Amino acid sequence: MRIKILMFFFGSSIGVFAQKNMSLRQCEEAFRNNNLQLLAEQYNISQADADIIQAKIWDLPQISFTGNAYNPEDRRTIDIRHSKDVEIQQLFVLGGKRKKEVEFAKTNKELAQLQYNQLLVDLRSQIRQTYYSLYYDGRKILRIDNQLSFLNDLLKAYKTQTAKGNISLKDEVRLQTLVLGLNRDKTEVTNSILASQNALRILTGINENILPDLSVEEAKDLLDDVPLISLNDLQKRAEQNNAEYQFALKTIESSKAYYNWQKSLNTPDLTAGLQYSQLGGSFKNELNFTIGIPIPLWKQNKGNIQKAQFISEQSQKNAEFKKNELYNQVALAYQTWENQYNQLMSITPKDLDNLEVVYKGMQDNFRKGNVSLIEFTDFSDSYNESVLQMNEMKKQIMISAEELNRLNQTQIFK
Repeated sequence: MRIKILMFFFGSSIGVFAQKNMSLRQCEEAFRNNNLQLLAEQYNISQADADIIQAKIWDLPQISFTGNAYNPEDRRTIDIRHSKDVEIQQLFVLGGKRKKEVEFAKTNKELAQLQYNQLLVDLRSQIRQTYYSLYYDGRKILRIDNQLSFLNDLLKAYKTQTAKGNISLKDEVRLQTLVLGLNRDKTEVTNSILASQNALRILTGINENILPDLSVEEAKDLLDDVPLISLNDLQKRAEQNNAEYQFALKTIESSKAYYNWQKSLNTPDLTAGLQYSQLGGSFKNELNFTIGIPIPLWKQNKGNIQKAQFISEQSQKNAEFKKNELYNQVALAYQTWENQYNQLMSITPKDLDNLEVVYKGMQDNFRKGNVSLIEFTDFSDSYNESVLQMNEMKKQIMISAEELNRLNQTQIFK
């Protein structure tokens, strides 16, 4: 059985969107194809590829020409008939600088890929959590509307009888208070639905209100799903798979590559070339070779090397922090799920059936006059709170389960 989730928009200032039933799988497919944030993140990987290409490129050779600007004997300007020099030079990078720069650029690409993976996991988890929130908030609205349908008719009848003097104003006000409380709950839930719809439109790139296409049976199967793995194993799996933690580890590797590159920059580079001189040398039409190298009187990159070393040490500490943080996040998500799940499992199907049977009985007996207004409103208030709490509990179970999936980046739950 599938339940249609009702959407409510208050006021003419709120735009009305078309509605579309979508499964969770369809939402995820739309997200992968349309999400602009995810598509934009891919460019960081392409930029890192470009950095690798750039690091491999040699410096361009330089060519220079020297000619006579003014010949005082013949009184000629730009006289290059008898004297001209041509020189070509190439910079040769020593100390493995280019190789080390390429290695550093490659680690940056791996970091960009990990950032993309983490964003993909985070946004996908956000879609799933929002989807389940929308489903259970919709069930809350249905429950509230069922009560309001009965109570609004009842309140209308009470107002008529109060005006005739057959019922005291106190009873009308008591009933009105119950209706106002339900309308307050409905407004809060509807605001949550609006926020979820807005989030799903942004995440999927679909400019329509998405209605969860999820049956009651499918929802029950998801709630009954439990991870057959201990908390300790969950934490170890998260350590192996979590892209954010892997990013911290890769940062250590990248900082070491950066340190090696900066250290290599202290090695002087060699400039070599050929020179042709028509009359400016010892002989006519002279061909010479040139070699030049800086004199390493001091380490010109000392400050950057120290900075790179500090970056490497900092990345080590950050990785230790991320591991501790990840373990605690997994423990919190697992304990939250376990607490909510155990609480839900303590409520038997018979308890739920009894709640519905008693509520229907209270309605029937109130119509017959066998139950007072005070008894009926008190029970209705408790019934509404119980129903809302039940759906909120189921909602939080699904959210905490998805958080565990996100942290482990494996399908712990379905």
